[in-house]
Amino acid sequence: MKGIDDLEIAVAEYVDWFDHRRLHGEIGLVPLAEHEEDFYRHNTAATTVAASVPSLH
Repeated sequence: MKGIDDLEIAVAEYVDWFDHRRLHGEIGLVPLAEHEEDFYRHNTAATTVAASVPSLH
C-alpha cells in the first residue's frame, strides 16, 4: 500500500530532477539550478535594504 510518505518521496525526486538534471532549452540547455547559481554569481545584490535604498538625509 502506498501512502503519503511515498508521495512525498516521489515529489522530492521530481523536484530534484526538475531543478538539477533537466536541461532547459530556453536558458542554454542547462539545469535551472545551474542557471540560477550563475546568475547570482554575476549579479551581486545588496545584503540589506538599508544598503540598497539611498538615504533621505
